[in-house]
Amino acid sequence: MTNNAGDEAALHLQDLLMGTENVEDFLGRLAEFSAAMLRQATGAEIECGVTLQRRRKTMTVTGSSPRAVVLDRIEQSMGDGPCIEALRTKSVVLLADVATDPRWPAYQEHLAAHGCRSTLGVPLEIGPDATAALNFFAPSTGVFTQGVINEAAGFADLAGRSLRLAVRIGIAQSRAEDLQAAMEHRTSIDLACGVIMAQNRCSQEEAMGILTKVSSNRNQKLRDVAADILRNLTGGDVHTHFDG
Repeated sequence: MTNNAGDEAALHLQDLLMGTENVEDFLGRLAEFSAAMLRQATGAEIECGVTLQRRRKTMTVTGSSPRAVVLDRIEQSMGDGPCIEALRTKSVVLLADVATDPRWPAYQEHLAAHGCRSTLGVPLEIGPDATAALNFFAPSTGVFTQGVINEAAGFADLAGRSLRLAVRIGIAQSRAEDLQAAMEHRTSIDLACGVIMAQNRCSQEEAMGILTKVSSNRNQKLRDVAADILRNLTGGDVHTHFDG
C-alpha cells in the first residue's frame, strides 16, 4: 500500500469509526470498504466477509453483501478454510484456485458451486480475548497477486488499529452507561432514605439501616426496595435523572 493510499485509507477508517455507534456497525462498514478497496485494486468483483473468533469459536458477523455473508458462512459450517487458517496462524492465507488447491476439497466444491474461484483470508488483531479476519472472495483466479496481497495486509493492519480503538470505545461506553445506571440507582436510594427520615424522624444512617433491613427481609435488591417506597409515595414510578 503506497503512502498516499495508506493515508487515504487511514482517514476513511477514522471517518468510519466516528460515524458508527457500535463495533458491529463499524465491522459492517469495514467489510464494505475493504471490498471496495480491493475492487479498485484488482478490477474484479471482490466481496468481503468478516469472521470473529472468541474462545476458539468462529462466526460470521457481517459482510459487504448478503452473498459475502453466505460465502463466509460456508467456511464456518465446514469448520476449516483459509479464513480460519488465517485466524489460527495470524498470517495471510491464499486459496488461489478452488479447482486445484488440495487443502480443503469439500469447502472448495461449495465455493465453486457459488461461483467463487479464489479467496484470501487476512487476520485482524483486536485484543487478547478476540480476533477477526477479513475473508475476500473473487469470481476468478489470478486476482490475488502478491501486490494485492501486500495491499490487503497493509490495509488490514490499519483496520486492526481502528478496530482495537472501536473495541476500547465500546468498552468505555459500556462502562459509562453502567456508571450512569449506578448513579441513577444511587439517587433513588437517597430519595427513599429521605422519605424514611421524614416519616420516622431519624438520621440518614438510621434510614439506610431500615432500608437495608427491609431489603434483606424481602430478599430484594436495595434499589428495588427504594423504588417501591417511592412508588407507594407518589402512586406511580419515579424516574431519577443523573447528568454525568
